[in-house]
Amino acid sequence: MDIEKARREELRWLILRALYAARPMGTSETIIKNAIEPVILDITEIEIRRELDYLAERDLISVSNKDTPIWFAKINNHGIDIVEYTVDCHPGIARPKKYW
Repeated sequence: MDIEKARREELRWLILRALYAARPMGTSETIIKNAIEPVILDITEIEIRRELDYLAERDLISVSNKDTPIWFAKINNHGIDIVEYTVDCHPGIARPKKYW
């Protein structure tokens, strides 16, 4: 198993969950990092930014203020559908299997 790949995919899922909890306003990368640190202790801002870019390219979130020191992200309707299990989740995001 590729540990780095699993870490990236888990991080993407945790970012989506953090942004889902921050609806409807969205939140800064600092708040996202604070939400994820209890799960991934050594998470870095660079990793978060890289995965924010990935999720934005997949049209699951929008990222603003990229030209400032702190980025801001907001989940969109497709990202919400992924978190709520109403649509299929393509590979690249470690969404747990629905058990209910």
